[in-house]
Amino acid sequence: MKQSLLVVMIAALSLAALSQDQATTPKTKETKAADRVQAAADVLDEIQAAPDQGIPEDLLSKADCVAVVPTLLKGGFIIAGQYGRGIASCRTSKGWSAPAFFVTEGGDFGFLIGGQAIDLVMLIMNNEGMNNLLSSKFELGANASVAAGPVGRHAAADTDWKMKAQVLTYSRARGVFAGISLAGATIRQDKDSTREFYGHMVTFRSSLTGAIEPPKDAYPFLNTLAKWAKEAAAK
Repeated sequence: MKQSLLVVMIAALSLAALSQDQATTPKTKETKAADRVQAAADVLDEIQAAPDQGIPEDLLSKADCVAVVPTLLKGGFIIAGQYGRGIASCRTSKGWSAPAFFVTEGGDFGFLIGGQAIDLVMLIMNNEGMNNLLSSKFELGANASVAAGPVGRHAAADTDWKMKAQVLTYSRARGVFAGISLAGATIRQDKDSTREFYGHMVTFRSSLTGAIEPPKDAYPFLNTLAKWAKEAAAK
């Protein structure tokens, strides 16, 4: 009798645990991806709102794509070593595209400065750079020319040589925003995050060319990007 009761209790507990996992696992995965989208929006908002800092308006208004690797200390997305996860969006005829999730790693740089993780922003400035991004995997400095981006609202006037780069890169750590060299770093699709966010696999090309509609969870980043790009173009 006692053994039978024990078996029933174990079975009940197992079913309860299974039901809880099924109910919470999809939500947890979805939240991780959505949190990264919100974190990327916050990074861009804070950088561009800082007085006399930020990405030059002339560059932001001309960038074909913008990519952000956010540092979300409380959300589990702490960048460690030479590794980070981010999102990218490109201009389309319908506005900014659905986000593409990517991983960046390697290269002659450190995501840690004095033990502190930093935020990264990348501007893809021309068709060649965009084509590299659409390939879902490329190396900065090898497949795509890269340069540390100039900083300041009107800093682009005397840096025409940097406009030849396919990708301009920036970092922010301890409140300091500056250009950073990412030569040698690779960028590849983050397939796990893509599946978590969209519920199925979506190629870089499908999302970044506007072939799919952005889900509602994408709009914190897309609206922020559109706001600053519009303001930059109006200056």
